[in-house]
Parts: sequence; C-alpha cells; structure tokens
Amino acid sequence: MPDEESRSLTELLTKLNTYLERANFSAYVQLLQRPLRLIWLNFIGGIARGVGIGIGFTLIAGLVLMALQRMALVNLPFIGSFIADLVRIVQAQLHMPTY
Repeated sequence: MPDEESRSLTELLTKLNTYLERANFSAYVQLLQRPLRLIWLNFIGGIARGVGIGIGFTLIAGLVLMALQRMALVNLPFIGSFIADLVRIVQAQLHMPTY
C-alpha cells in the first residue's frame, strides 16, 4: 500500500511540475522578485496598448466617415440631414471663443 501511495504522489508531483513548467511559473516568480522590471514592463505595455487603441480608433472612425460620405453621395434624406447637422455643430464649435 505505501508503494502505491508513493507512486501516486510521485505521479501527482510530476504532473504539477509539468504544469508549472508550461505556465512558465519560474519566470513569473523571478519577475515578482524584481519590482522595477515589473513596473517597467507594465509601463511599456500600457504605452503599446494606448497607441494601439489610438490607431484602431482612428482607422474605425475613418472608415465610418468614408461610409457616411458615400451614403451622402447616394443622397439619402436621413443621412444627408444627419451630416448637415454634424457640419453645423462643428462649425458652431469652431466659432465659439475658448477661455
């Protein structure tokens, strides 16, 4: 019976070891031991995410504006009045004094 228990315990420990190696747990522990590196990596990651969001939003907004322009060329009444309202709002904002 003790041999069977030790075999199952060894099997369990082997599976745990394999799992921790696959999860790269040792690299995570090393990273936690160097907080400045962790802060630096998070800072760089945040900058990359911010730039990605900015570029993505710009592309999507550009595609939406292109689609609205094409719809305006088709001269749909609802879209045409919507674009005209947008132009009026933007022009009003440009002529308002800023403090």
